[in-house]
Amino acid sequence: MTGNLYRGQAGLPFSSTLRVYEPLEAFPEEQRPAIQAAGAHAVSRAAVENAELLASLGRITRSGGDPFPTGRTDLVRVTAVPAPEGGASDAGADAGTEPVLLYCPSQLVLRAGLAANALMEGIHGPLAELLIPEEQRDRHQERIDLVKARDGSTRVHTRASTWGIPFSWFSLFMESDRKDVVEAAGRILTVRVWTPITDALERARYAVANLALAAPDLDMLDDLAQLTEWLELFHVNSMVELDYGAVADKVYPDESPMDIRLGIECLAEGDMTGAAAAYRRLASRWIPIRQLARAS
Repeated sequence: MTGNLYRGQAGLPFSSTLRVYEPLEAFPEEQRPAIQAAGAHAVSRAAVENAELLASLGRITRSGGDPFPTGRTDLVRVTAVPAPEGGASDAGADAGTEPVLLYCPSQLVLRAGLAANALMEGIHGPLAELLIPEEQRDRHQERIDLVKARDGSTRVHTRASTWGIPFSWFSLFMESDRKDVVEAAGRILTVRVWTPITDALERARYAVANLALAAPDLDMLDDLAQLTEWLELFHVNSMVELDYGAVADKVYPDESPMDIRLGIECLAEGDMTGAAAAYRRLASRWIPIRQLARAS
């Protein structure tokens, strides 16, 4: 399955994701059976990734030209973590003896709507109609309205980025965080880095506080502020995952989290030379990746 996943990604833009996995009790009660059932049907993480990729490719070639997901099925990613100290798992076992399952629904209907809105910003007239006809956008808005009416929540658990990872995402992680390196046929298919949401929030707030004082005009400050507000929407026992995707094969092993942390520390201490050195290391690693977006 992993080999199929890699071959399916060949020729597609590098896509990386930032996901939040929540315990079942964080979801509205009426959603829990469907989320639990979808998670139980996920044979493996590779199977989920492959199914989502195949579905997206199928939408592009769908007759009628409607590229939006219908919402009839929604994949759910699942991960297991130790039960919180002083608490118990959903199964009622003592803390630390039974893992707790955390869930990240794909929410493709909501995410597709947000992506379409971002694409349409600044595009009007015949070009907008050519890219996504108004009839298709209106039809998908009806799907979004149905999802919001049914679920009563607009929290989106996944953020995606193409042709590189936003530097602000790296501020949430450290070198000591858990990493899953997925390899096949001599290639790195992806690297996934995990951290508890409490740690991610603490690191984001530290970065915001220091950048606000040392570099208030830096674009990354706005990105970090938005990232912090987003993470604050989720359950305290959630986990945050950075999924490099296929770009991992180009950059791993990657020291970007350390470079971001050192750069912020240097700015806070007024060490412009150290901050510039950290940025040069980041730029040398990621600018060539971003340039691929404009390559023919």
